[in-house]
Amino acid sequence: MSNHANTGPAVHGIMAEFDHADKMVAAAWKANEAGYTRMDCYSPYPVGEAADAMGFKKSEMGPVMFIGGLVGATAGFLMQYFLGGVQYPVNIGGKPYMSWPMFIPITFEMMVLTAALSGVFGLIAVCGLPQLYHPTFNVPQFARASGDRFFLVIEAVDSKFDLTETRRFMDGLNADSVAEVPE
Repeated sequence: MSNHANTGPAVHGIMAEFDHADKMVAAAWKANEAGYTRMDCYSPYPVGEAADAMGFKKSEMGPVMFIGGLVGATAGFLMQYFLGGVQYPVNIGGKPYMSWPMFIPITFEMMVLTAALSGVFGLIAVCGLPQLYHPTFNVPQFARASGDRFFLVIEAVDSKFDLTETRRFMDGLNADSVAEVPE
């Protein structure tokens, strides 16, 4: 026999709704200062201050794209070097087979192509896409997230998360509404 009674659906977190981006950002700053680390802000347009308020570190995309560009440039140069100088050498006007200046345009284009593709696929991987379902969709108010409302969600996986204490904290943020986000 189990000592734990089923109290209903598991909770993903607590959601606070705001009518202005500045209120959401201020609430995110307060949550960060209170020690919450697993939270997310949702808004109808990008709010740059929200990332700072949530304590996001620098993006991982810079190194991903740099490495992708470096690999592409190297592959483009070596491809031309092998084909033009080893596999199919053609003597044009007495120029050397390994005339690197003629390799620059293709090397540059390969760098740009692979950096862009690395950026696209890296972003998809970092964002965890495709994600067709998210628990925040279970809250009816969240339908306005793409229109005119701003939301802060503190997730239950946060080490500081306690359902009653986090609910009390969110109630004190001057939010228009506060709701539990069922899993």
